[in-house]
Amino acid sequence: MKNMLIATALAAASFLALPVAHADNSSGFFINGNVGQSTLDRHGYDDNDTGFGVNAGYRWALAPNFLLGVEGGYADLGSFDATSANGALGRAELKGWNVGANAHLNVTDHWYLSGRAGWFRGDLRGGFFSGTTPVHVDDTSNKWYAGVGFGYDFSNNVSVGLNYDYYKADRTGLSLDPNLVSVSAELRF
Repeated sequence: MKNMLIATALAAASFLALPVAHADNSSGFFINGNVGQSTLDRHGYDDNDTGFGVNAGYRWALAPNFLLGVEGGYADLGSFDATSANGALGRAELKGWNVGANAHLNVTDHWYLSGRAGWFRGDLRGGFFSGTTPVHVDDTSNKWYAGVGFGYDFSNNVSVGLNYDYYKADRTGLSLDPNLVSVSAELRF
């Protein structure tokens, strides 16, 4: 997974030398996708997996370099094995739908900072110990997600970025709160 992230970052960096048009940050629709490494280190789980997400939404230009918008999407944060001492817990999984707000701030003509937060309806599976008895959970959670990122606008319609997202999910005593470090691409129209 690390090799894929390094290769993607190098490919994105090679585009920095290309001439590009200034991103005008006008209001409009967008769609983005991200892929990266999700990590869970809680309640007997200490593992990494590949996670991905896709979002679509609309942003309004509130200033020449600042946009604020709404988004909806889907995230699959992967599967996580229990530590060897907690093998009775089985494998944990988390995926679900999100709806929230996002922001895009250009700090230069091409470089931007981003933020997002909202409601996450996660489908979680896994286990925890109640005393010495393993308890297995297969349920839905209604919690939240939040993330930050930075990136480069290649043109008015295309950008790439690096993001950190945190997803909160717990139900019936099981708390799965993975984070996702990912590379993203966005199309605006």
